[in-house]
Amino acid sequence: MISIKKHFENTDRRYLYLSGWMVAALRSEFGPLPDQSMHEKTSVASLIGELYTFLRQADARELGGLFRQLDTARQSGDAAKEKDTQAAIDGYVTHVVPIIADIDAGFGNAEATYLMAKQMIEAGACCIQIENQVSDEKQCGHQDGKVTVPHEDFLAKIRAVRYAFLELGVDNGVIVARTDSLGAGLTKQIAITHEPGDLGDQYNSFLDCEELSIDEMNHGDVLIKQHGKLVRPKRLPSNLFQFKKGTGEARCVMDCITSLQNGADLLWIETEKPHVAQIGGMVDEIRKVVPNAKLVYNNSPSFNWTLNFRQQIFDIWSEEGKDVSAYDRDGLMSEKYDETDLSIAADEKIRTFQADSAREAGIFHHLITLPTYHTAALSTDNLAKEYFGDQGMLGYVKGVQRKEIRQGIACVKHQNMAGSDMGDDHKEYFSGDAALKASGKDNTMNQF
Repeated sequence: MISIKKHFENTDRRYLYLSGWMVAALRSEFGPLPDQSMHEKTSVASLIGELYTFLRQADARELGGLFRQLDTARQSGDAAKEKDTQAAIDGYVTHVVPIIADIDAGFGNAEATYLMAKQMIEAGACCIQIENQVSDEKQCGHQDGKVTVPHEDFLAKIRAVRYAFLELGVDNGVIVARTDSLGAGLTKQIAITHEPGDLGDQYNSFLDCEELSIDEMNHGDVLIKQHGKLVRPKRLPSNLFQFKKGTGEARCVMDCITSLQNGADLLWIETEKPHVAQIGGMVDEIRKVVPNAKLVYNNSPSFNWTLNFRQQIFDIWSEEGKDVSAYDRDGLMSEKYDETDLSIAADEKIRTFQADSAREAGIFHHLITLPTYHTAALSTDNLAKEYFGDQGMLGYVKGVQRKEIRQGIACVKHQNMAGSDMGDDHKEYFSGDAALKASGKDNTMNQF
């Protein structure tokens, strides 16, 4: 088990974030994963185990190569090469990194959340991320129709995750509490409240209510008493209750504060756009209560980064009184704007987004979900057009293999990546000179 808290304190902050979306993306690239159903409840934990196996094998592959170099250097009497290779072995940095496991909203109640978290931790996850949506109404954070739960329900799940860590002997496991309140306008429950100002009362204060008398009630209405008044929360045909418009940021702040006060280590605020000022405004409010609050942020491919930042620059320039008459704000995605001053300024803001948001909005860790899925889709589409078009095989050679070789991408030797050299080592250990090894003179990998 890796200490993710110590890892987060390192300057080289590498880690893996896994969710059901990730599993779907991996399946789209590599086909079905072994012994896994299509459900996140089983597939994510299984994938964690598969990834740790792969990462350990990556270590074995690279270290095996270094030891072979060391043997060759010693046999040839090359003292300088031997010294350099030994230094590389001594200073080797493992591929094994902490994994953040996304368990959505826990797939049920607090007990189900505990069981789910335990399964992830046993598979090797050092950090669990959980969100405050309703499990059976769960939506992607960038889609409409999200429904949140009262704080006490969410805090019970945070405690369940902590219990799972402690039961398995992981005293420093990390919990990321995600709030979807910014884009969630609905709740399934009216919170339990015992006195004015308690946590349930604060949650209910965000409900969209109208004051009325007993005589104005309809059959089946639900009424609550707020500040001495009888009010009716707006209930939709779906039996969900609606929040007041414009309360999303305030609800996010409250979600984050209560989560940190009840066992969460890091925050995740799911936003509808990558806007530093908006994120920073919420973090500033959170830090008034919890000064050391740290935010995990999803640099999501669900955002149209080009359009968002071009529109942000357009708005800034408009406020500054600059002439923006040459630009159509709604059409800024067009290629015709690519070389304009506005687009150049927007691209620079995108380039510096991580640094700017870390400095100005308290973002401690930047995630990017599904980048390999989109990269694979784009590169495969481009390759198919060229390979089955005029370029033929040159489409692959020029667009893929030549770049792999020149950039030193290890996958160019795909048999080696699959473990052929490790197999040769084993054969030699087991059979000596009788071993039929794959890396002989006819090995095509020798040409790379």
